[in-house]
Amino acid sequence: MSHGFELNPPKEAALPQAPGLAPVAALLAKLNQGLLVLSMVAMVTTALILTYSVVSRYFFHVPTDWQDEASIFMLVGVTFFCCAYVQSFRGHIGIEALAAILPPKANAVRMFIVDLLSFVFCAFFSWKSWTLWHEAWVDGQTTTSTFAPPLWIPYSMMAAGMTLLTLQILLQVLARITEKGAAK
Repeated sequence: MSHGFELNPPKEAALPQAPGLAPVAALLAKLNQGLLVLSMVAMVTTALILTYSVVSRYFFHVPTDWQDEASIFMLVGVTFFCCAYVQSFRGHIGIEALAAILPPKANAVRMFIVDLLSFVFCAFFSWKSWTLWHEAWVDGQTTTSTFAPPLWIPYSMMAAGMTLLTLQILLQVLARITEKGAAK
């Protein structure tokens, strides 16, 4: 059983070789790479905001009412924007007990079924996320704090990230169906 840290990670995401899928996969890979860089900046910014909050409260007794929401919103974005990137390397948590005991063909069928079910779940999650975003946008929903930022901001990041994850899984399913460049 592996936990990921002892494995040699692939240097590049597996791209499907099917003529119609390869350009879409390459575009998605570039978008994922850009969102990864943006997410790294957001993580550093979140750390700086939380450090500022602690220092200003402790040493200067200055209340900060905006840092919690700003940090949470950025962490939501980081979490959801990086999902498709991680999936492109098959880096999400998986149970390898079955993979070790199944024959390769049976394991390939198992992986296809898991990908298909993951696609269906993520497509549903994306759809529900977009409906949450729409409700927050139309109704002008905000948080209950005194800062009161609009809720469409985290909902849009959640919806966009889940949509990208759904597209990534769809590409992997289609690559497996065409049996060209199927992600491992």
